[in-house]
Amino acid sequence: MTATSPSAPTARPLADRIRRLPRAHDPRRGAEAWAALDLDPALRPLIEGAAGSSPYLQGLMRAEGAWLSRALAAPPEQAMAEILDQVRAMPATVERPDRGPWLRRAKRRAALLIALCDLAGAWSLEETTGALSDLADAAVDAALRALVADEAARGRLPGPDEDPGGCAGLTALAMGKGGARELNYSSDIDLIFLFDESRYGARDALEARARLIKVCQQATRLLSQPTGEGYVFRVDLRLRPDPSTTPVCVSMGMAEQYYESLGRTWERAAYIKARAAAGDVAAGEAFLRRLTPFIWRKHLDYAAIGDAQGIRERIRAHRGVGGPIRLPGHDMKLGRGGIREIEFFVQTRQLICGGRDPSLRARATRKALAALTEAGWVGEDERAALDAAYVAHREVEHRLQMIEDAQTHVMPVSTEARARVAALCGREDQAAWEAEIMARLETVDRLTEPFFTPGPRQAAPAADAEALAAMGFARPDAAEATLMRWRDGEIPATRSARARELLGRLEPLILRSLSRAAQADEALAHFDRFLSGLPAGVQILSLFESNPALLDLIAQLCAAAPRLAEHLGRNAQVLDALLDRDFFEPLPAADALRKDLAAALAAEQDYERKLDRARRWRKEAAFRVGVQLLRGLADPAEAARGFSAIAEACLQALLPEVEAEFARRHGPPPGRGAAILAMGKLGSAEMTAGSDLDLILLYDAAGQETSEGPRPLAASAYFSRFAQALISAVSAKTAEGALYEIDMRLRPSGRQGMVATSLAGFEDYQRAKAWTWEHMALTCARAVAGRADLMADVDEAVARALSLPRDEAAILADAARMRARVAAAHGARRADPWDVKHAAGGLMDIDFVAQAGALILGRGRPAGAEAAIAALAEAGRLGADEAEALIAARRLQSAVQQLTRVALDGDPRPEAFGAELRGVLCRATGAADVAALEARLAEAQARAAAAADRFLPAPAPEAG
Repeated sequence: MTATSPSAPTARPLADRIRRLPRAHDPRRGAEAWAALDLDPALRPLIEGAAGSSPYLQGLMRAEGAWLSRALAAPPEQAMAEILDQVRAMPATVERPDRGPWLRRAKRRAALLIALCDLAGAWSLEETTGALSDLADAAVDAALRALVADEAARGRLPGPDEDPGGCAGLTALAMGKGGARELNYSSDIDLIFLFDESRYGARDALEARARLIKVCQQATRLLSQPTGEGYVFRVDLRLRPDPSTTPVCVSMGMAEQYYESLGRTWERAAYIKARAAAGDVAAGEAFLRRLTPFIWRKHLDYAAIGDAQGIRERIRAHRGVGGPIRLPGHDMKLGRGGIREIEFFVQTRQLICGGRDPSLRARATRKALAALTEAGWVGEDERAALDAAYVAHREVEHRLQMIEDAQTHVMPVSTEARARVAALCGREDQAAWEAEIMARLETVDRLTEPFFTPGPRQAAPAADAEALAAMGFARPDAAEATLMRWRDGEIPATRSARARELLGRLEPLILRSLSRAAQADEALAHFDRFLSGLPAGVQILSLFESNPALLDLIAQLCAAAPRLAEHLGRNAQVLDALLDRDFFEPLPAADALRKDLAAALAAEQDYERKLDRARRWRKEAAFRVGVQLLRGLADPAEAARGFSAIAEACLQALLPEVEAEFARRHGPPPGRGAAILAMGKLGSAEMTAGSDLDLILLYDAAGQETSEGPRPLAASAYFSRFAQALISAVSAKTAEGALYEIDMRLRPSGRQGMVATSLAGFEDYQRAKAWTWEHMALTCARAVAGRADLMADVDEAVARALSLPRDEAAILADAARMRARVAAAHGARRADPWDVKHAAGGLMDIDFVAQAGALILGRGRPAGAEAAIAALAEAGRLGADEAEALIAARRLQSAVQQLTRVALDGDPRPEAFGAELRGVLCRATGAADVAALEARLAEAQARAAAAADRFLPAPAPEAG
């Protein structure tokens, strides 16, 4: 028993560990019980208080007095361990007629020992409930194994030679408090019996099923049937799939199919605490792992709040416990402010958040509450109050049940009966004790009720055109028409009755948030684009109802960024990320992101699911950067590094996954494997929201000619096919879309070259065959994924290529010709200041200067374009004012590009900028308004173009 191990520091006799005492409600009974026992005198107040307030405990002392004298002479943990050992030994040592008496005796002794340790304060709540749960586990396991052995002896089930220790594939899942090791003193045990049919052939499985159903029925009777010696545990089997139509034991395959197709929210909540407790525990644990996607949704599940509220209301109505809190007759478990309220509060939050955060999946209520607090979902003061109330409520519950071993949670109506409970709790002042219980019940009710019923449950009157005009909508008739589409279920998000009910309650909040935008009509149009893109609406509308502040943020994002609004409609699950504690904190470095994504991928067993998980992860991370950029929490340069770090992490985490999948067919990569060389904006860590990936795949087979696997390949063929597998893993459109588009045209020989190049071949090509533009592209290159030693060699190869002796005049002439060809290809766009990439003096012009300059200086890979421009000025190849103009123009245009790529699809057109986007652009650039920003762009581009023209003058027209 973990919680009460005899090796613990507190393993002293109970007489030395008394921290509190019950009082004898009937001192005469207490004195009689003490007189019949031979115990350490220090135990007298405990024995008299327990027996004098609990007829049940007095009866146990009478029945087990001799054993109790021996047991309490040693640490109680030792006595409990001996009881459990005797129960576990039952299948091998006890004849069939004696099994019931053997188990009932163990239960009596354990019940007496546990009660005394609890009443004395020697064991904590967790130790008390843990001991009860350990006893239940041992009893169920012993019953199943004994009865399976009976069937095996008759040749009807596999025996120990065929199935050593496997219990014929039969497992018992402990549910509810048993699963969480939180059993109360007189608790039922909720069990689900399952068997692993995969251990049998089709015909044998039918026979095994019949035998195992019989085993489970007999085990239930053995444990539950009361006799003159009492009972072991009442067993409740109603939590199994569809209990009205299924037998007491069902196959795991049937159970999985049921939960996948018909499982309900209350069943998901029940499985939070599920634990494989008896029988074939390994098979039970494997079943629970397979059920993980059913229990833990991959997105925040705020619709669970409504489901939980419905369950609460049905329980209250059925049990009549939903009225005002009055202590006489109050149900300490199901009533308002009671134990179940705390458990519902915790479990519902676990259902909402646990799919995204495995740290929140604790079975035990107090551990789960602490984890929710650590993760920021519950405040510390709230946790402390609920935790204290939970412990106190459970202790009162135990005292209620100890009096007569009754499965009750109801506070007695009569004052005299409550006085007995107070005495067992050790309290003399009954009025003060009752006032404390009332205060705790009211505190729990105050803290939990708003979570399930956060606001008015009735829909507000629908806003008409007149009301919309009063709210600031310039086109109220059009706005009303949009709302009518929502109300009438003409969009997928509001087709269900529940979604329309949620919308009715939320519509005033939505309109209030949208009306705060600079252009309310524009904000509504973009929000409609978001809402109309949703495949369903209950989850998102539930999220908004539980987090009204999110509406303001979404309204702002939709108004500022139409592209983001459409993206949110197609990928609404990324909104989950908004509720993460660190969402508005700076994005971690690439290595930390890689570890986070790698952990997420490791949780997925299937390769295709890993690819989908990577795509979801990237969407959330990129959404985080985009939101931070639009809200001014990250500047454009930080956003560029963030987008690049996300892509780098994706490549680093996916490369080993693709290697492992490819190796299944063709063996591990020959030699040192492959490394990814990033070019373009990923290479320079300047990606935008819409950037693709310019990559080169290099490999080093280290002399190994072929791979070693089921289908070996020559090294060159291996890496070429591996490159295709990597491209597919990144760019294929799965159910979650593509991760990134990949462009590999910068590889040696471009489209005519192999998709994977050996490192030696890459070096030879760069030294002897590469064009000037290819060397210019290398100024942004860096290795981003692969083995560390190979990546280092790749970076050294790039540095050597950039340090080769060059004909300066030829380099400048080549660069000037390329610049002229690009300019000619983009014609009129060169005069558009908003085309910051292709404009004269735009980003491409500036990068031509930086890259050509890096080549003629021959100092290896520069630390970015700005560093290359500064080096040219330092070397006297650019004037200081020219370098300043180029750098300033690059920063301004990069900022505009970052913001418009997040906010808009297509080319930025000022007339299409909404009021919110205009504000975002002006705040980020320091411009007074968009006209002033356009003027600044034009001026900066003119200065940059003049510097580029001098450094890379246009070539003379060719003769003829």
